[in-house]
Amino acid sequence: MRIGILTVSDKGARGEREDRSGPAIREMMAGAGAEVAQTGIVPDEEDTIKAVLVRWSDEGLDLILTTGGTGFSPRDRTPEATKAVIEREAPGLAEAMRRAGMERTPTAMLSRAVAGIRKRTLIVNLPGSERAVRENLAVILPALPHGLEVLAGRAAECGRAAHDPGGEGKRAKP
Repeated sequence: MRIGILTVSDKGARGEREDRSGPAIREMMAGAGAEVAQTGIVPDEEDTIKAVLVRWSDEGLDLILTTGGTGFSPRDRTPEATKAVIEREAPGLAEAMRRAGMERTPTAMLSRAVAGIRKRTLIVNLPGSERAVRENLAVILPALPHGLEVLAGRAAECGRAAHDPGGEGKRAKP
């Protein structure tokens, strides 16, 4: 899986803050066997974020993970940029991250993160803090390989459970 990691941070883009969340994503995804093909740090500017998402998806990345810009601050525009470039939403990913986060802190429900598909690229918004990135990515990471295989057209059946390779446990059609 070829991925891109985009950190969205005004201070990070100006060199005033060390990016810790992007390297955390890189570490976790390398452990999952991903090839990090692109990385970048951009300011919280919607047009700039959109341009990178479009360019990287047009280059054929399988997955783009953004970090930052998903909160309530007026400068937090990552979800808007993502929604502007995706063709189909994948709401279950953001819902799973919020649900798991709320088990640790009630403020997780304030996340405006979204996930969706542009062409054959999955784009997922993650929070900006290193701890939250690690927690959120751990929630969705088990589902990503299969989802990306289906998106790329390399997986034959979505409904067949991994523990049921022959499909014997599938419900009979009425």
